[in-house]
Amino acid sequence: MPELPEVEVVRRGLVSWVRGRTITSVDVLDPRSLRRHALGAEDFRGNLQGATVVDVVRRGKFLWMPLRETPGATDTPTVALMAHLGMSGQLLMQDADMPDEKHLKVRLRLSPVAGMPEQLRFVDQRIFGGLFVTGMVPTDDGGPGGQAESPVAFIAEEASHIARDPLDPAFSFDLFYSRLRKRKTGLKRALLDQGLVSGIGNIYADESLWRAKLHYARPTDTLRRGDAERLITSAREVMLDALAAGGTSFDSLYVNVNGASGYFDRSLNAYGREGKPCSRCAAVGINSLLRRELFMNRSSYTCPVCQPRPRNGRW
Repeated sequence: MPELPEVEVVRRGLVSWVRGRTITSVDVLDPRSLRRHALGAEDFRGNLQGATVVDVVRRGKFLWMPLRETPGATDTPTVALMAHLGMSGQLLMQDADMPDEKHLKVRLRLSPVAGMPEQLRFVDQRIFGGLFVTGMVPTDDGGPGGQAESPVAFIAEEASHIARDPLDPAFSFDLFYSRLRKRKTGLKRALLDQGLVSGIGNIYADESLWRAKLHYARPTDTLRRGDAERLITSAREVMLDALAAGGTSFDSLYVNVNGASGYFDRSLNAYGREGKPCSRCAAVGINSLLRRELFMNRSSYTCPVCQPRPRNGRW
């Protein structure tokens, strides 16, 4: 599945093309991509046609576009178009004369703007993703709903249950650390808990733990504050590095998420590097090979030297 940096690449690529434009018509080519919209295709069209896209917002891996029904109004949007990208979902800006993609599922025609493509297309080969309309609700802490160009204290209802992510300006380390210490689990399990901190998946969890020199089974309830601060700092650095790589990997018109490997795969230090030297240890003359262990039906990659196993680990 795509992780936070990939979805933020989508948000940044999309907002400059759709913000402030009105959806003039909607074509649903495959109703399966609307299965999360319980009222069906006609209701989906009715909610979108004539609505103006106010912004493109992200919290964690969730992405949505707040919609305003009356063009030029200034009230806070009450509904949003939410995009679930799944494993192969793409949001693609295209001119009207471009042929349809093989796996095109939904097409939104936008009000014309000189020099900008006229259509937003949702393309999904595996059909694990989809689009749906959801309500907007106030945030529980009064802060912005997520990463946006014009943040407001409202969030798409389907994203309201997840915690803030490390790149969110309103992220509270004190709140994160307090909640972390109350959990009796291993550190990586906690990082993957979207109710504690959002946007971190398996790949970037391993990369953040490696950078912070922490083993994934370290108990959360005894983790020192300094170690937790180092972990969150590492997570931010890893994600910002991934954003820098992803931001230069694609043409500005091609907004894509590919959950197979992520855009940052050329710069990974731990994930997927079983049996290869740890670059940090090698830099100081230590020969240490990264190891792979089964973890929650997935894999975890660690260095046995700079990420030693805890004696009282929680696996």
